[in-house]
Amino acid sequence: MNAETERIRALNDELRTTLRGGKVHATTGIAALGTERQAAIIGAVQAFDAFTPDNDPHKEHDFGLIEIADERVMFKIDYFDRALRLHSPDPSDPKVTVRVMTMLADEY
Repeated sequence: MNAETERIRALNDELRTTLRGGKVHATTGIAALGTERQAAIIGAVQAFDAFTPDNDPHKEHDFGLIEIADERVMFKIDYFDRALRLHSPDPSDPKVTVRVMTMLADEY
């Protein structure tokens, strides 16, 4: 793994585990679940570490699929420019990148 990928991975792990370093978008489906189930889902996403070559082929830790309380939850981290209009020119540089994590498999 090269240094750029290591940096992207670390930034993605920070967002996923601390919910800092980007934006977390709770989809309409997540918002409708209520605060107790939302907290359980967020905790499961924060604890997720089952990254494999199948779900993490680029080793960036930007995707995961979790089953929790009979709900399939998917998280995906995307990289946008600071205006949130285009893809980031350099996902390894937080000065030019906004990370956005979305969740819920059936809404993707």
